[in-house]
Amino acid sequence: MPENQDSEKLASDLEVLGKETATEARAFLTIVRQVAEGVSPDNAIPLLLLAVSQVLVTGTRLGAITDIVPARQFEPDLGSDEDVEALRVQLAQLLHGLDDYVEVVDPLTTTEVSAGQISGDLAEIASSLMHGLRHHAEGEISEALWWWQFSYLSSWGARAASALRALQSILMHIRLDADEDTVAEAQFDALHR
Repeated sequence: MPENQDSEKLASDLEVLGKETATEARAFLTIVRQVAEGVSPDNAIPLLLLAVSQVLVTGTRLGAITDIVPARQFEPDLGSDEDVEALRVQLAQLLHGLDDYVEVVDPLTTTEVSAGQISGDLAEIASSLMHGLRHHAEGEISEALWWWQFSYLSSWGARAASALRALQSILMHIRLDADEDTVAEAQFDALHR
């Protein structure tokens, strides 16, 4: 392919990736906001697990491609970012008693552990995604993609992975930590129907 066609194809591919990433970012934000507002409290953990899993797929796609270079060498000033503290507080209240977890800081370099909070992780992810969405809404596709890729690799990817592990652990305990007598009765009933 001639160089001009290569650059046109790359621009087209990046535009598609930007659109898909924006769609996934909006979906994540919608679900997290609805869960934080208490729309479906009985399904909060599975919904958050699905939202985080899906946004990690999006982030992984960004992490797997070559570094994106924004069209401009400086970030356009979009004003201050949306405050996610209210979202974090709502999530912390919803997840009261389940919010805190322990994780290995960096599994490749240390065995040191630190404390984490699912609510803080989700708020950080939301903040990074919203920042990229603002660039995307301004038509700054390469800037949005650069931001999403950079922030995935430097912060929200690790936060999402930690939150995913914590949410999966909560769901595992909810589903599998049953009273032995209750399990035995259910098995007896199932066998004798």
